[in-house]
Amino acid sequence: MKKTGAEIVIESLKLQGVDIIFGYPGGQIMPIYDALYSSGIKHILPRHEQGACHAADGYARVTGKPGVIFATSGPGATNLVTGLATAHMDSVPIVAITGQVPTGAIGTDAFQEADIYGITIPVTKYNYLVKDASKLVETIAEAFYIATIGRPGPVLIDIPKDVQLKVVEYLPETEIPLLKYTPEPRYSYDAELEHLVHLLCQAQRPVLYIGGGAVISGASEQIAQFARKTSIPVTHTLTACGVFPDNDPLALGMPGMHGTRYANEAIHRADLLIAAGARFDDRVTGKVSEFAKNATIVHIDIDPAEIRKVIATHLSIVGDLKGVLSSLLNKLEQIEVCSHEPWLQQIQEWKVRYPLMYKHSETSIKPQYVIEQVSDLTKGEAIITTGVGQHQMWTALFYEFHHPRSFVSSGGLGTMGFGFPSGIGAKLGRPDRTVVTITGDGSFQMNIQELATASYYNVPVKVIILNNGFLGMVRQWQELFFERRYSETHLENGNPDFVTVAKGYGVQGFRIDRPEEVRPTLEKALAIDGPVIIDCHTEKEENVLPMIPPGGTVHDTISASL
Repeated sequence: MKKTGAEIVIESLKLQGVDIIFGYPGGQIMPIYDALYSSGIKHILPRHEQGACHAADGYARVTGKPGVIFATSGPGATNLVTGLATAHMDSVPIVAITGQVPTGAIGTDAFQEADIYGITIPVTKYNYLVKDASKLVETIAEAFYIATIGRPGPVLIDIPKDVQLKVVEYLPETEIPLLKYTPEPRYSYDAELEHLVHLLCQAQRPVLYIGGGAVISGASEQIAQFARKTSIPVTHTLTACGVFPDNDPLALGMPGMHGTRYANEAIHRADLLIAAGARFDDRVTGKVSEFAKNATIVHIDIDPAEIRKVIATHLSIVGDLKGVLSSLLNKLEQIEVCSHEPWLQQIQEWKVRYPLMYKHSETSIKPQYVIEQVSDLTKGEAIITTGVGQHQMWTALFYEFHHPRSFVSSGGLGTMGFGFPSGIGAKLGRPDRTVVTITGDGSFQMNIQELATASYYNVPVKVIILNNGFLGMVRQWQELFFERRYSETHLENGNPDFVTVAKGYGVQGFRIDRPEEVRPTLEKALAIDGPVIIDCHTEKEENVLPMIPPGGTVHDTISASL
């Protein structure tokens, strides 16, 4: 049968099982939107393309399925760049389809022309400029394959308008010849696993350090089995919150710049560090030469490019983490592994000596207290999305996560404005889960227009704005490292009345000014079937502590005091 290129795009998306698309129409993608009109695929119209990309990102992180985005040429496409870079840094599968000026106009500086193919090469896993409509079926199938296989990431397909309009023969093939790409080595890592078992048997002070790759691999159960079998304490990166339950006695919480003191002490004193699906981000390692310097380091990762990129490792295993750990567990069934009791007692002493804490107040709202109340009211069962800044770190530290794919945050790129639209996408992806966005007054205003999206589609995201009147994290650094010279970080006098703004969009809003108002307001908001904004005015100069200064070590930790 014959179909237009635009119709082939929609039919190909159906074959991939796409049930929701986030997008914003425009001149050069109108044929695709026309084909979408009666397709039956749900479309969400955010109020900015960046909001669309973050919403698709949130959807992908909580479901494990690729998020799909449409945008038009020029500014529509370039507005996706920040969202694509965010997804790329955190290995999130996204397929972005953009319209482009007709092929004959490419390179002429036509109206709304931009080389989005060239622009996005550094921030995508792969991308395409399709000039032949007969290649669309194969290209779209290949794009979904690349986005999801191995280490996931965003893929962009740029389609000129004349290609969308071109009528060609449509063959809905079920088997497409895909790229000859294998994400894992074609060899057995049996010898490496034997070596790892030997290291485990010799270790006195082991630590398991897990990253976002554990979420992607679906290795949460294997990690729990491995940790409990070997009595190995577990620390996790920001993007791995929830992979190992925070209430487990072996849980150390997050390490690094704003990590728990006991996680950092454990890594510093470890004689064996097993990095599983983690990439040794600089916010974790601090001064690289001092990071786990007493440990034998084992690195398990699906991406060979990450091996020895930052940290020299003694043993590396390239493979899917779930599969590697499953094989490792089989080997461990045959041996008796030591319990490391003295090491666990030492860690327990650190937990008592260096607890997470903050100074309570009867008159002002502490942001940590708000997050503790959210955690208690939701029993740690909610999906939490965040913007970037102090509130992001407080959430990772004070919300008790129990499950993977429950924390959605921009880890690698640190994108302000990510929290709210990603919360919308997360709720649309998992309507069965409570979704709470915790954000700051600075982050929220980056994509405040998405109030219209939440309102129009009645997406029941609960948004808590920890409003301290500052760009909080930058202010904290200015306080600690720039002699309190608060250069352009004060927001309070320019902030809107967020409750009034929310009501203007048809969204319910509440303002909290006193600690005794926190829990009752949260209870009321969580009971409402619809989006809610809570403008929570918190202590203005509260800092995220503990903190290791940039390039420092655990010995340089700035601790909280009561």
